Amino acid sequence: MPYNLSQFAPRKRDAGGKTMSYDKALIAGKLRRWEKHLMRFRLPEWDEIPDFGLYMEQTVDLLRKYLDYLPPELKDEEVVTSSAINNYVRRGIMPGPIKKKYYRPHIACLLMICTLKQSLNMSMIKIALPSCECSADARCDECAKSPVGSAENSCTSGVRSAYESFISRHDLTAKYFVQQVRLASAALLDHDEKPDIAVQTTEELVASAAIVAGFSRLLAEKLLLLDGKDLSNGGSIDCETNSEPADDEE
Repeated sequence: MPYNLSQFAPRKRDAGGKTMSYDKALIAGKLRRWEKHLMRFRLPEWDEIPDFGLYMEQTVDLLRKYLDYLPPELKDEEVVTSSAINNYVRRGIMPGPIKKKYYRPHIACLLMICTLKQSLNMSMIKIALPSCECSADARCDECAKSPVGSAENSCTSGVRSAYESFISRHDLTAKYFVQQVRLASAALLDHDEKPDIAVQTTEELVASAAIVAGFSRLLAEKLLLLDGKDLSNGGSIDCETNSEPADDEE
C-alpha cells in the first residue's frame, strides 16, 4: 500500500491556527520559472574566473553574482560572507589569500564550497575538495618559485581539474534534477502523462523533495567516508542483512 506523503509534509499555519493552502496556479508558475532559470544557469568556466587578485569585498560580490541560482524568495540569506570565507581558510578547507588577495584557485574553491554546503557539512566538504596547503604564510616550494596569480603548477592544476569536473557534473545534475521535478510535478503542471512518482499536492512535493535530499546527503557522506578504504577495512558488503551496519563495522 503506497504511503500518503502529504501526511508527513510540514504544514504552515496562520495566526488563527488554521492550515494554510497552496495556490496551484502560483506553484505551477513558480516551478516553470525556476525550471527555466536552472536550465540557463551555469557556473563559470575556469578561464572565465578572474585571476588578477581580488580583495575580500570584491570576492564576496563576485561569488554572489556567480551563485545567482537561488529563487528570489530565498535570497534573504547570504550565500557567502567574509566571515565565512575566513572560517574556511582557518579550518583548512581552502588555501588562504596571498597578500590579502584571492585568485582563480581561491574563487574556484569557494564556488565549490558554497554549492556543496547546501547539503554537506564542512567536515565532509573538506574531504571532498582537493588538498592545497598553500597560503600567504606557508606556500609550497613549487608555488613559492611561481609568480603570484595564474602560474600553473601542481597545486593550481589540482584545483583546476577538480573544479572543471565539478562544474561539468553540476550542469548535468541540474538538468537531471529539472527532469525529475517535471515528472514528480506532472499533476501540478497539468501534464497529460502522469508517472507513478507524480505527486498530487504541493505538500507531497515538499515531502518528496525533503526525503530525496536526506537520502542524497546520506549517500554522499557514506561514499566520502569510504575514501582510502578497501574490502579489508571498509566494513560489511553483505546484502542479506536486514539493517545497514555502521561504516566502521567489519
